[in-house]
Amino acid sequence: MIVGERRSLGRSKVSVTALSFGSAAIGGLYAPAPEGAETARRALDLGMRYLDTAPHYGAGTAERLLGEVLKDVPRDSYTVSTKVGRLLRPRLPGEDPDDEGFAGEPAMKREWDFSSAGVRRSLESSLERLGLDRVDIVLLHDPDEYEDDVYAEAYPALAKLRDDGVVGAIGAGMSQAPMLARFVRRLDLDVVLCAGRYTLLDQSALSELLPACAERGTSVVVGGVYNSGLLAGGTTYDYAAAPAELLDRVEQLRLVCDGHGVPLRAAAMHFPFGHPAVASVLTGCRTPAEAEDNAALFERDIPVELWTDLRDGGLLAADVPVPSRGDR
Repeated sequence: MIVGERRSLGRSKVSVTALSFGSAAIGGLYAPAPEGAETARRALDLGMRYLDTAPHYGAGTAERLLGEVLKDVPRDSYTVSTKVGRLLRPRLPGEDPDDEGFAGEPAMKREWDFSSAGVRRSLESSLERLGLDRVDIVLLHDPDEYEDDVYAEAYPALAKLRDDGVVGAIGAGMSQAPMLARFVRRLDLDVVLCAGRYTLLDQSALSELLPACAERGTSVVVGGVYNSGLLAGGTTYDYAAAPAELLDRVEQLRLVCDGHGVPLRAAAMHFPFGHPAVASVLTGCRTPAEAEDNAALFERDIPVELWTDLRDGGLLAADVPVPSRGDR
């Protein structure tokens, strides 16, 4: 796999790189990221020319850092996405800070808003923080409790932005697959960002979402390929302590990968590309060294026999599509 290989999103004119840069970590997710700007610069140098961000990431921190980095980068040389659904406002005196897991974020409060006006306000604020006059992709962010608002106001607002040429592609980003599948069937989306639901440990997106995307011509960006760290040497799964059975499963996956001389993380990054709807894998990096490591792992050759052994060992079902050497 080549980090900087370009792939189109749906029927849009927007393209993304096969390996993309997620900015939650440089927004301070779980720990400060003092090298955040340097990390984003290194990711760009390595070919990760699709950068995903959101107001939620550090209450604007990630967007501001990316704005600092991108001000000296030719605008047509990269693709950037941001998200709508959470507006930021200054915290009032005596008001408790948000408990969202981001270290060192400014004194801001998040407020859910999937109204038409909220979508426009969110995008305008993001452009200001990014220092850009446009973004390429806008995604609805975690509308789990706001599905009706998406149909009534948020999606029509995004569709108008696309029709007016303000953005090139629209979609939704969530860590669940069923609602994303409903969106794909009911709405005209270019892309969905599905986090944690199409990995070596969880292929639940395969039941409805990925077939719907293939049928409708909607591209998929896969995030959370390490399931919040468990497939990268950690002990958390979906942001909680992993149960013993999953720890054991990861060890079995690791043993098969070791038998082929392949790091488990490399296999985790390659796995989603077995499905033809997948356009990009999104990984978070906290330091320049992590960006370099991700790029090197992504460009590792994965023998097709590894996938065969995972199937034979019962670690992947027989009907789960897997990459081949010809997959790009």
